[in-house]
Amino acid sequence: MSELDWISVGKVEDLPEGRVKTVSARTTFLCLSHFDGQWAAMDNHCPHQGGPLGEGSIEKGVDGQCWIRCPWHGWDFDPLTGAPPGGHEDTGQKVYPVEVRDGEVFVGLEPEPPHERTVTDAMAETLVNWGVTRVFGMVGHSNLGLADAIRRQTAEGKMSYIGIRHEGAAAFAASAYGKLTGVPAACLTIAGPGATNLLTGMWDAKVDRSPVLALTGQVQTQVMGPGAFQDIDLSSAFEAVSRFSQPVLPSSKHVELASLACKTALIERDVSHLIFPDDVQTMPSDAPAGGPDGRMSTPVVKPTDGDVDRAVEMINAAKRPIVIIGHGAWESREAIIALAEAIGAPVLTTFKGKGLIPDSHSNAAGVLGRSGTPIASWFMNECDLQIVLGASFSNHTGIEPGKPTIQVDFERMQLGKFHPVTLPVWGEIGAFCATVRPAVRKNADAPDQVAELAERWAIWRAEKASRLAEEGANGVHSAAIFEALSRVAPADALIAVDVGNNTYSFGRYFETKGQHVMMSGYLGSIGFSLPAAMGAWAATQDFQHLRGRKVISISGDGGFGQYAMELTTAVKYRMDITHILLHNNELGKISKEQRAGEWPVWETSLVNPSFSAFARLCGAQGSKVTKGADVEAALAEALAVDGPSLLEVMTDAELV
Repeated sequence: MSELDWISVGKVEDLPEGRVKTVSARTTFLCLSHFDGQWAAMDNHCPHQGGPLGEGSIEKGVDGQCWIRCPWHGWDFDPLTGAPPGGHEDTGQKVYPVEVRDGEVFVGLEPEPPHERTVTDAMAETLVNWGVTRVFGMVGHSNLGLADAIRRQTAEGKMSYIGIRHEGAAAFAASAYGKLTGVPAACLTIAGPGATNLLTGMWDAKVDRSPVLALTGQVQTQVMGPGAFQDIDLSSAFEAVSRFSQPVLPSSKHVELASLACKTALIERDVSHLIFPDDVQTMPSDAPAGGPDGRMSTPVVKPTDGDVDRAVEMINAAKRPIVIIGHGAWESREAIIALAEAIGAPVLTTFKGKGLIPDSHSNAAGVLGRSGTPIASWFMNECDLQIVLGASFSNHTGIEPGKPTIQVDFERMQLGKFHPVTLPVWGEIGAFCATVRPAVRKNADAPDQVAELAERWAIWRAEKASRLAEEGANGVHSAAIFEALSRVAPADALIAVDVGNNTYSFGRYFETKGQHVMMSGYLGSIGFSLPAAMGAWAATQDFQHLRGRKVISISGDGGFGQYAMELTTAVKYRMDITHILLHNNELGKISKEQRAGEWPVWETSLVNPSFSAFARLCGAQGSKVTKGADVEAALAEALAVDGPSLLEVMTDAELV
């Protein structure tokens, strides 16, 4: 017999005489018992139905014999030999040697055998090769083999894991991570409710074209279908939301499935889903890990010469051209700004594109649409040509469908999706700008729109200043919050915003310096901001160009309440996130919509705690302000915290 490994399982005083408890030695769970001055250890799992013997009791028979009794069904075992009193279980329980040394209890185990590589090891290695190195999730009974494969990758420094409090937060965090980086993050869940909790965040990723990988546990293959505990049809549940969804079966090409999931998420900018039955996760595998070599290209879709010639002709003929950019134009923003400067055009952004051009830039016109500025609306109304880059024409963008329009997108289905446009151009936005830039010029008869922009900004800023005087006894004006944040937020901050009046006010009043703004764009899901900020913070740890950037989260009290306990996740991982919470004890946007529709205001009031006190109880920094004059100093203090902080601002629901 090989020499034993002696592993400490606790102090003598941790287990009084006549008691049992569950202890762990390495990954082995044991029932440790202390009786009649003796110590004993046996396998913790009752052979009947796996009951935890360490949660049972020591029973003494009339003959003085001690027995460990299983708490589930009352089976008994001799603590010293593991044998049962009768013939119901011939083999009994495995027992382990115990020694007490200097007040500490040790159990002897055989040396740990070498790890046998599994299916999920091979698949986790493949994910790493494809660049999927960040996982948000919750470990549970139907994903333990997969979780251990991820644990091994994190121990080797190849993956990073964040354990969340609710799977919905994992989904939003992964969605924001993909929106920010273009690289998929993964979500780990158990079967059944853990998997279905992902669906809202997966839909957010899908409609906003963010690459995400969902890794869901499942019941064992032999009980899939008849209705075992937590067995649901995950393939059907994820069918509509995922571009790729496959079960990992014993006969599957496991590495190939992992590669196809990653490739689909990256190329299609969509959700990929892998279903892992419990028994398949620990099957041995000697398959080499896969990767992107030979499977990915980097094409640049260039517009046709005919489209370029016509675009140049339209731009040069226009006297009042404007450029409208959406989130899809983020990677080409510098080329777009250079094009706008060359033709003297104002640059308007959709709300999803807020931040692509700093509002301080001479060509910037702010946000268009419901969350926008009167500056952007005025220039759209006056224009004679719209150059729309990386933006849709959904009803929230506010883009005028009847104006002469050049629309550029690398996805052909997005061109003229909602109505015909004058010139739909299929191509990468950067390639379009580079191609037309040398041939375009400002029309000689064009007015000086840059000077007009300065005039319009002066009018709007005066209007914003006048609104600050509206503040009364009911709370701070939202304009005061975002005016102050405009001054103190770092120029390179990553800002996650929620849904509600707080978001409309942010779009209207916050003047960007070029900060990257993330939101639940087309889905518009309340509760997005804090989990999204967690995803953004994770990206600052994973990507050199994002390292050190401050993460800011903005929500109302309704949105924060959706995932409030994730503040403890931020504390656990020391996330440098500043959350700005506009507190008005109301779902203010819904109240506003009810009034606009001439409905009675009904069931929109909220009962809340002190959120700043809640933050402190969670281990974060928490503070509160009730006057607009105090907001800027409080913001600066919260932003200076190296770690999670929350600033609660008591606001007036009417002042948006």
